[in-house]
Amino acid sequence: MIATLAALAEPNRLRIVELLRDGPRAVGEISERLALRQPQVSKHLAHLKGAGLVAVRPVAQQRVYQLRAEPFAELAAWTERYRALWAERFDELDAVVDDLKRREKKKKGEPTR
Repeated sequence: MIATLAALAEPNRLRIVELLRDGPRAVGEISERLALRQPQVSKHLAHLKGAGLVAVRPVAQQRVYQLRAEPFAELAAWTERYRALWAERFDELDAVVDDLKRREKKKKGEPTR
């Protein structure tokens, strides 16, 4: 997972991944769509491939890249643990805010629920 995070930390690689979300693309198309030089795109794709984020297949003279699901599933599972933690903390915060609102209404003599 560290390789995934490191690969995605570079802005152009993240842009490439975002573009590949819509489906497989050839290097030339990625280069054109992102306004990057082809050698630069190829270098980034090699890094993404090394991190296991993309797969490549030859189609005639082109190389077509697509996302691999496995590293993203691993990343989603890892972040899910933190999502649960934050949901619990937000629930606790909601309880504190509700308590403060009740106290404020009590001070003002308003009916509380």
